[in-house]
Amino acid sequence: MEPKLSSLAERPEMRERVLGMANSWPEFVTQDPVGNAHYGRISDELPEYVLFAEDERGEVVAHAHSVPFALHAEGRGELPARGWDEMLVWAFGDLRRGVRPDTVGAVSVVVDPRLQGRGLSALMLSAMRDNARAHGFSEVVAPVRPSAKHLEPHTPIEEYARRVRPDGLPADPWLRVHARAGAAVHAVAPASMTVAGSLEQWRHWTGLPFDTRGDIEVPGALVPVRCEPERGYAVYVEPNVWMRHAL
Repeated sequence: MEPKLSSLAERPEMRERVLGMANSWPEFVTQDPVGNAHYGRISDELPEYVLFAEDERGEVVAHAHSVPFALHAEGRGELPARGWDEMLVWAFGDLRRGVRPDTVGAVSVVVDPRLQGRGLSALMLSAMRDNARAHGFSEVVAPVRPSAKHLEPHTPIEEYARRVRPDGLPADPWLRVHARAGAAVHAVAPASMTVAGSLEQWRHWTGLPFDTRGDIEVPGALVPVRCEPERGYAVYVEPNVWMRHAL
C-alpha cells in the first residue's frame, strides 16, 4: 500500500510524532551544534518544508526536511564548502532578514530503520522535489551524506564522489538515488558538518577509548576523527557531496 504523504503545515499536530520517529544516525552525528541550533526550527518556522509518510496504520515511517534560501544573494552564488552547516545558517539568516529565497536545500531524508531498503528514501526525495516545485522553485540542492562512505573512511571524498558503476550511475547507494531522481554531482563540501567534543564525550558517543593521538576510525564516520589527548579533545569534520536537482 502506498504511504500517505503530508506536510506539517497541513497537519501540525503530527510534529512530535514526526520528530520522535526512530532513526539510524550514529550518536556523534547528532552532536553538531549548528544542526542542534537549527534543525528543530524547520518544523516550527518552515512546516511546509517538512514532509512525512504514514503507513496504513497511521504510523510515521519516513520524513524529509528541506529549507529555502537565497543561493544567489550577494556574496554567495556558489554552494558552500561548509555544506550542510552553512546552508542552515544561510536559510535561517535569510528568513530572519526577510530575504527572498531562490533555492531549496535538502536537509535530511530519514526512514524508519525497520523499513530501510524498501524505496521510501526515493519516495521522500521525489516528494521533496515536488514540494519545491509547488512552491515555485526551479532547483533543489543537496549536501548528500554518502551512505556507504563510512566503509572507506580513508578514501578521499573527491575520489569517492566521482566513482561510478558500468551503467554510469554513482557507485554509492544514496548518491545513486539522487542521480536516478535527476540530480548531478556538482562539487564536494569538505567541511559540511563539524563535531568537536572532549575525550570523555567521544568515549560516551562511541564506546571507544580515545586515548591515542591521531586519526581514529569510528563506526559510521565518513572520515577518521582527529584525536588530541594532550589537549583533551577530538574533532570530526564530515565531508558531503553537493548534488543539484534541476526541476
